[in-house]
Amino acid sequence: MPSSLGYFEFVLEQISGLDGVTYRAMMGEYIIYYRGKIVGGIYDDRFLVKETASSKAMMPDAAREIPYDGAKEMLLVEEIDNREFLRELIEAMYQELPETKKRAKKA
Repeated sequence: MPSSLGYFEFVLEQISGLDGVTYRAMMGEYIIYYRGKIVGGIYDDRFLVKETASSKAMMPDAAREIPYDGAKEMLLVEEIDNREFLRELIEAMYQELPETKKRAKKA
């Protein structure tokens, strides 16, 4: 089941205080980027983030969930109503995230 536009817009509003947040729609779901790095996404109306040392430290009891078949587990963000927490989480994760790989252009 794809994520609802309402949930997606709510999450974007919650993290709107961060400069450099972008997204890409993909098959009814949304990949969330911060300053060019993938931090997580919206999958089946769940905000999931990549597992990093910071995300584990800030959410030690977070459920680990699979966003889609064949994907790595990610951490479920439950404090979705707490803008300050979300800002701190994403900023803390940024340094630990790998650079996004450039996709090869087709000829």
